[in-house]
Amino acid sequence: MKKNFSFINIKESVLIFTILIFSLLINQYYGNKGIFPIDSFGHFDSGFRILLGEYPFKDYWIISGPAIDYLQSLFFYFFGVNWQIYVLHASIINALITLATFFVLKNFQLNIYYCFIYSILFSILAYPVSGTPFVDHHSSFFSLLGIYSLILGIKNENKFYWIALPFFLFIAFFSKQVPSSYVIILIIFTLTFYTFVNKKFYWIKYFVYSSVFLIIFLLILFYFQGINFSSFLNQYILYPQTLGDDRYKNLNLDFKNIILDFKFIYIAMTIYTYINIKKIFFKKNYIKEKNFYYFLIIFLFTLSMIFHQLLTRNQIFIFFLIPILFAFSHISLIQLKKKYNVLVFLMIFICIFITTKYHLRFNQERKFHELNNVNFELSLKGSLIDKKFKGLSWITPDYKNTKEEINTILDIKSYIENDNNNKMVLTNYSFFSILVNEKLYSPIRWFIANGVSHPLADNKYFDDFSRFISW
Repeated sequence: MKKNFSFINIKESVLIFTILIFSLLINQYYGNKGIFPIDSFGHFDSGFRILLGEYPFKDYWIISGPAIDYLQSLFFYFFGVNWQIYVLHASIINALITLATFFVLKNFQLNIYYCFIYSILFSILAYPVSGTPFVDHHSSFFSLLGIYSLILGIKNENKFYWIALPFFLFIAFFSKQVPSSYVIILIIFTLTFYTFVNKKFYWIKYFVYSSVFLIIFLLILFYFQGINFSSFLNQYILYPQTLGDDRYKNLNLDFKNIILDFKFIYIAMTIYTYINIKKIFFKKNYIKEKNFYYFLIIFLFTLSMIFHQLLTRNQIFIFFLIPILFAFSHISLIQLKKKYNVLVFLMIFICIFITTKYHLRFNQERKFHELNNVNFELSLKGSLIDKKFKGLSWITPDYKNTKEEINTILDIKSYIENDNNNKMVLTNYSFFSILVNEKLYSPIRWFIANGVSHPLADNKYFDDFSRFISW
C-alpha cells in the first residue's frame, strides 16, 4: 500500500513539475517574439520608476494597473532590470494560474491525467497570447483565482479560501477595474444567495478580517508614499468611468460580436449548462446543492468575461475559458455516474483542436499584439538597442524597416543621455527611463493621443489633470 501511495505521488509530482516548466517556458518564448510598443512596454518603465521613488497617482497619472507596476518593481528589485525579468513576471502568473487550475480540477476528483491535459491546454491559451504583463490579463487571472477560491471555499468549507478570496479580488481590481468589478458583483450575488438559501454564515468573519486588513494596508501605503486619496479617486475611479460611458454608447451588438466571435466558448459550456439546467428543473432542491453554486459561479464568470470582451478594444484574449469549461463538463459527466467515454474523448479532441487553432493564430502569429501580418524573418535582436533587451526578437507592426526603427530609438536614447537637464519624455515606447537609468518625469505612464491615457481638453476631468501635472 505504501509503495502504491508513493508511486502515485511520484506520478503527480512529475505532472506538476511538467506543468510548471511548460507554462513558464511557453510564455517566456512568445513574450520574446515581437512587440506592440504601447502594450508590450506598458509596465516596463513604470515598474522601474517605483524603484526610483516615483509612485502612481502621485508622480504619474494612471487609469489602471498600479498593482502590476508594484509587482514589476519587486521583480526588478530582486532579479535585475531587463526584458527577460519583465517577461518572467507574466510567465510566473501563467504558471501560477495553470497550477491552480490543475489543483482545482484534482479537488473535484478528476483523473490527474485529465487534469494535466486541461491544464496544459489552459496554459497555452492564457498569458502567452500577450507574453508580457498586461492589465486585462492580470485582472482576469486574479479574478479567476478569486473564482477558484470561492468554489473551493464552498466545496471544502476551509477558512483559508475565504481569507484568500479578498486578496485575489484586491489584486485583480488594482490590476484593472474591469473585468474584476463584474466578478466582484457576481461573487457578492452568489454568496448572498448561497448564504441565505443554505444558512451558511461561517465564511463572513474570515472574509471581513481579510478585507479590513487589505484596506488598512492600502491606506498605509498611500500614507507613506504621499499618495493623495482624491488623486486616486479621480484617476482610478471617476475618470475611467467617462471612458466606459463612451464604450457603452458605441457598443456594437450584432450576431458576429455576440455569437460568432465566442462560438467555441459557447460550445465548450454547452454540456455543462445542459446538465445543470436539467437538474434545476427536474431535481428537487438542487439550488441547495454545492454543484449548483459551482455551475452558477462558472456560468456567470464566463458571461462577465464575454461582456468585458465586448466592451474592450483589444483583441479577444478569453479563449483560456475553453479548457476550463470542457473540464467542468467532464466533471459533470462523471458525477452522473454513467459511462460517457466516447463523449469525453470527443470533448478532449475538440478542446485540443480549438487550442491548436487559437495557439497558431494568437501565439504563433502574435495577433493580440497586431503582429499577424508581419514577417518575423525581418526581426532583429533587441540587444542592438541595449543589452537589457537581450533575447527579444524586435519587430513591431507599424515599422516596415526594423533597422530604421532601431536607429531612431538609438538616436533618441543618445539625445536623452547627452542632455544633462531635467527632462520630460512623452512616448508610448515606455522604456527610455530604464535605458538611460534616470527619471524622465513623464506625467503619464504612457502617451496615447486619443485620451485613453489621460483626460483631453473636452473631458470634465481635464482641469484635475492640468492641476496634477503642474505640481
